[in-house]
Amino acid sequence: MDLDRIKELIELVSASDIAEFELEIDDFKVALRKFSAAPRPVPAAQPAEAPKAVAHEAPAESGPTSHDDDRFIQITAPMVGTFYRAPAPDAEPYVKVGDVVEAGQPLCIIEAMKLMNEIESEVRGRVAQILVENAQPVEYGQPLFVLEKL
Repeated sequence: MDLDRIKELIELVSASDIAEFELEIDDFKVALRKFSAAPRPVPAAQPAEAPKAVAHEAPAESGPTSHDDDRFIQITAPMVGTFYRAPAPDAEPYVKVGDVVEAGQPLCIIEAMKLMNEIESEVRGRVAQILVENAQPVEYGQPLFVLEKL
């Protein structure tokens, strides 16, 4: 495979909602993965913005409920999929309420189209609330966590 074909693959993956891509032809293998906690581009069939107000079920774990000031940040789902708190069914959750997390630290996984996408913290902070139950479906833009900035 020549360099132009590889560049074309990179551009296609970059412009799509694909988080990971692997291609293996004979003895040639290429793997591409996006490393961004920012929301990925939304497919044309979905709305460009997250809904302003969506009713969600009770949180899996909760802490303080007043998050009106700038000390708190919501981590939202960058895609539609299934929310998992741990990397495997028998593993400990990535985070619990009260844990201190660093920017870039994994908080959960969202499974979309059989791909496991790690969702990372955008800031250093303390987990104030976990807003989704394990193994529940989530929508694009749905709040997953509330972090208190440190």
